[in-house]
Formats: sequence, structure tokens, C-alpha cells
Amino acid sequence: MVSQAPNLECRMYEAKYPEVDMAVMIQVKSIADMGAYVSLLEYNNIEGMILFSELSRRRIRSVSSLIKVGRIEPVMVLRVDKDKGYIDLSKRRVSEEDIQTCEERYNKSKLVHSIMRHVAETMGIDLEDLYIHVGWPLYRNRKYGHAFEAFKVIVTDPDSVLNSLTREVKEIDSDGREVTRVVPAMTEDVKEALVRNIRRRMTPQPLKIRADIEMKCFQFDGVLHIKDAMRKAEAAGNDECPVKIKLVAPPLYVLTTQTLDKEQGISVLNRAIEVCTEAIEKQKGKLVVKEASRAVSERDDKLLAEHMAKLREDNEEISGDEDSEEEEDTGMGEIDVENAGPGITD
Repeated sequence: MVSQAPNLECRMYEAKYPEVDMAVMIQVKSIADMGAYVSLLEYNNIEGMILFSELSRRRIRSVSSLIKVGRIEPVMVLRVDKDKGYIDLSKRRVSEEDIQTCEERYNKSKLVHSIMRHVAETMGIDLEDLYIHVGWPLYRNRKYGHAFEAFKVIVTDPDSVLNSLTREVKEIDSDGREVTRVVPAMTEDVKEALVRNIRRRMTPQPLKIRADIEMKCFQFDGVLHIKDAMRKAEAAGNDECPVKIKLVAPPLYVLTTQTLDKEQGISVLNRAIEVCTEAIEKQKGKLVVKEASRAVSERDDKLLAEHMAKLREDNEEISGDEDSEEEEDTGMGEIDVENAGPGITD
């Protein structure tokens, strides 16, 4: 006998339809004569419509510039006919504040939904059943305000959140009477899978903070002075935010740190730049911040690595000019702060 596959389709929230004057996240599916048909992403992709008159407060010259198939964006709910399933939406009436609130809520809900769906799929249970007994009770709990916030607590203390969730089951007792019994909301296997997935997806990951600087020193032993300034910059870091400084190509350097606290990381990197600036200026050198301290992504790291690789290739192509007067003027070759010996000279 083939077992029936679990239902993995479900809305994110307990309410089947959004409230009027609520901002919701939609994806445009098609453009028709009267307007655009869209899917409400938070409500299991039920259909809604944006009339062309609700696209913009200004006169519409080109519909394609205002709305495109596939685009995901927040819109305002104007009318909901629950009997007929009609939902009228507006793009022109959604404010910047509404957009920000909607995007924040949707990003949280999307992560919760992804975790819930994965658990339901791997454990072979209906997604809606998991929402009924776990997800929606957490959304209703005023202590958290959103299931996402409850999931954050589960990362470190799952029992404080999940042990309070229960469900009622009906059974027949020894006398043949139907009785209602209160049991945990999920089995231990499902609970373990949920906690494991939440921890995997929501445990904070270190952010990489980076700043780009130019540093020059044309004094005698300029390379040594730069090396000393780099060492002092790295010494400005700490165990939580270790600072590294790396040569890209003279006179460009990057300072980096990794931390769970973005503001702390930026502060530590700024302090490292101050220390580095003070050290190099004492030797009549100069430091210029080209890109201020900021959080960077893996894509930024990849672009930097590609840029450095290209510079290395370019340097190899002109290696015959190593002894030119221009090269000597810079007074700076590639510097490895950790491995460079004390005998480096211009």
C-alpha cells in the first residue's frame, strides 16, 4: 500500500485572508487589460488584483515601468471579498513606512516558513498540521509577537518555548467513552528535527567588516614604517574582533575583522585605522580612507579576490620594470606583516 504524501502547502499566518489597510508581499503573475494579477506570497499564493488606476499617484505613461511580471514587492490591501475570494490591492497607496514594515515581517515569516516546510517534508507530516499546533500558537503569543522571535529563543533554550505547546486528542477509555486528553504538540522526533533545523538556520553567523585604505611613506625605511603601522593596526583588535590588514597593491590595503556584533566590528576597525594613521603620520607618511568600515558579503570578498588576482597577473606581465625609478619611488613591495623578517629595507 502506497502511503499518501504529506501536504506541504500552507499559508504563513492563521488568518486565511489579510486585513484591509494591511501591507502584504506579492509577486506579479500576469498583466491583463484592467490591471495585474498577483499572488499573495504570505497567504499560500492566493490571487489578488491591482487595477492600473492603483499603480501610481501620477499619470501612467508606461505600465511596464511600474509593474513587471515576476517582481516581488509590498502593496496595500483595499478590499477583501472572502465569499468570492476577490482581493483588490493598491501599489500607489503603500507608504515607505508600510513598505519597510512589510518587508521586515515577510523576511522573518519566509524564514519561519522555510524551516517549518523542511521539517514537515523530512518528517512526513502535513505542514498545516505543524502550523496549527506549533507555528500559529507562537505567532499568537504576545511574548514573542512573531514566530521568528520565538525561534530565536529556541536556538538557546528550546524547552522554554516548545514544552508549553500542547494539543488535544480524543481517545476511547476502558468504558467505551470518548475522552479528551492533552498531549505535547509534537512528538519527540519532530521536536528534535525542528530544533535542529532552527539552530542550523538561525544561529548567528559572523559578519565580515572591511575598510579600504591607501597608505604611503616615502621616507628612508618607508617599508618598515608601513609594516610597523600595520602591526599596530592589528594590535587594535581583540579576541571578539581580531583585525587583519592585507596588501592589495601598493598603496592600497584592506582591513578586515569578523564579529557577531556589526556596530562593535565597525568601531574596532575604525580604531585600528586611527592607530595606523597616527603611526604612519609620525613617520611623515600618509593614510587615506578610500572605503569606510562596513559589512561586506561573500560577493564582495569574491570581487576583491578577483581584483587581487588580476593585479598579480598585471605585475607578472611587467616584471621587467621592477628596477625602474618609478617602482623605487613607491618604496613598497608586497608586505606580509606576520612573516616579513626584520631585514626588510627599501
